[in-house]
Amino acid sequence: MMKIIGAIIILATTSLGGIEIAKSFSERPKQLRQLKSALQSLEAEIMYGHTPLHEAARRLSEQLHQPLSTFFENFSQKLMTEETTVRDAWTTCLDDIWKRTAMKKPELEIMKQFGETLGRHDRASQQKQIMLTLTHIEREEQEARDHQLRYEKMFKSLGVLSGLLIVILLM
Repeated sequence: MMKIIGAIIILATTSLGGIEIAKSFSERPKQLRQLKSALQSLEAEIMYGHTPLHEAARRLSEQLHQPLSTFFENFSQKLMTEETTVRDAWTTCLDDIWKRTAMKKPELEIMKQFGETLGRHDRASQQKQIMLTLTHIEREEQEARDHQLRYEKMFKSLGVLSGLLIVILLM
């Protein structure tokens, strides 16, 4: 009886581990789509709404899901309450939130490069920078979808199969 309970626990644990790893493969494209949407909204706020950056970031934080909503909320608060540059506030907020996202280092670099130019140019140049960033994010999103298709199911299966292997070896 104890062997069966132990086998079920091992199988459940390894299966959940495989599901958690697979979840990161499905979360990354979702978060990249959300980031792309956020940058498009930021572009609209800047170009057509003539909204100040801190107000645009606050509005974005209300529209987005976690963890990006926290990023834009913190960014807005830093711009309003602290004596800091836009670049420093952007970079600090990125570093704070990035560990909680499913996104990888290339997206972090893209966003840091975007933060370098944010608020430094006129509207037309800013729009070009946003479009360039969107192009890079679209490329990363496509790569993330490819990885999702390739690896998500594999890790789910690998979790179950590794659990079965351990159970068989222990029996």
